[in-house]
Amino acid sequence: MSSSRQKKIQEHYDTIADVYDHHYDRRRGRCYYTHLSRNILDVLPQNGKLLDIGCGTGLFVERYIDEGRFAVGLDISQKMIQRARSRCREGDYAVGTGEKIPFNDNTFDAVSSLLVFSYVRDPEAMLNEAYRVLKPGGAIAICTLGKKLLTRGIPAIYHISEKMNVQHVVMKNFGERYYNRKEMHQLFAQAGFSDIQMKWCSFAHIDMLDPIFYLAQKIEPFVEQCVPQLAYNICVNGIKPRH
Repeated sequence: MSSSRQKKIQEHYDTIADVYDHHYDRRRGRCYYTHLSRNILDVLPQNGKLLDIGCGTGLFVERYIDEGRFAVGLDISQKMIQRARSRCREGDYAVGTGEKIPFNDNTFDAVSSLLVFSYVRDPEAMLNEAYRVLKPGGAIAICTLGKKLLTRGIPAIYHISEKMNVQHVVMKNFGERYYNRKEMHQLFAQAGFSDIQMKWCSFAHIDMLDPIFYLAQKIEPFVEQCVPQLAYNICVNGIKPRH
């Protein structure tokens, strides 16, 4: 990740750290994030040590620990890490990026990342690093906005919002990139992961108006099962082989 882009992301999340949970841990945001989290939790080991890349204020770290497991959160923003420590004191935290993870080889039983992968400038480097720090047999699970008709206009919206100085937790132009199933499978396979599985999830999106969101939430299971091309996020998981 270029130093200027990294600094822009870091400064943005330092700025919004105190209001981040208002977006993802209240009403629609809590429903949305809980649904994404469940999709990731269900494919990770039932015990062991997790690294959550782009942990933000520790929302997923807290959920993982609440299920009787142990987690370490990694984030580019010092202020986000401070909030995470306040939120979930049982976890450990470090400042850093997924493209250069500050931990030794074969340290973790699991690696997760929610709603971060589209911001990563060098996805190959992040997945290679995740592979490096995972123990053999360890699992990785990532959830990110996918590439499809519904998401193609999002970067343009973020660009316009930034020009108009719209104050929003995620509406910032970071040069996002979205991926389809084929691209995600290729990235995971190139990094060395096996048993790669993918699914589309979340039809009820956090930025919908309340009546539309709760209607979308009611039909979400049907959409994910029968019309997955209408879901917004792609969840991908894989295993580091035992050699």
